[in-house]
Amino acid sequence: MAKSPKPQSKQPSSSSPEGRWRSILIWGAGTVVLILFLAFMVTGLTSEPGGGVPEGTEEIIVTDRLHVEGEVYDHDEVPAGGDHSPIWANCGFYSEPIEAENALHSLEHGAVWITYQPSLPQDQIDTLRPMGSPTEKVLVSPVEGQPQPIMATAWGFQLELEDADDPRLAQFVTEFAGSLSAPEPGGSCRGGVGNPG
Repeated sequence: MAKSPKPQSKQPSSSSPEGRWRSILIWGAGTVVLILFLAFMVTGLTSEPGGGVPEGTEEIIVTDRLHVEGEVYDHDEVPAGGDHSPIWANCGFYSEPIEAENALHSLEHGAVWITYQPSLPQDQIDTLRPMGSPTEKVLVSPVEGQPQPIMATAWGFQLELEDADDPRLAQFVTEFAGSLSAPEPGGSCRGGVGNPG
């Protein structure tokens, strides 16, 4: 006697209402996962300082870097490279102006030079003060007449800022202090001229 076939459970076809809802749910869940993944990637890349060269940084072509004696730059000038003094400036915080020619030699060694207008509010200056560091290769000093309240300069790069709390400042320091893109990145930030304090 022939066995009767077992009843099979029917899978909803894609044309049935139940099948269409299942497809919508699968595609919807996939889309949500993709959006969450992209959002995580974007916020993860932009929330940390040190994520590369900050937006607004100008790259400056430097053609000369001779050691020269005497004054090369005006007192309101913040160069990002060029001829400079044979003696570098010691890294740290300065409340008085320093010579650009010495600061440039420090930049050649991979330092970052943060300059500020002397009229900058004291709370902003206090924010900049701890950034000056010989171990981190950062100089901080006032420059009378510079075009913006704060400027961050590395060899061949410069960023103008309105506020010391701008996260791009820390990002610039992270990117360029001790950078191998400087001509002499292994050079010292101590044993030169100046008494930061």
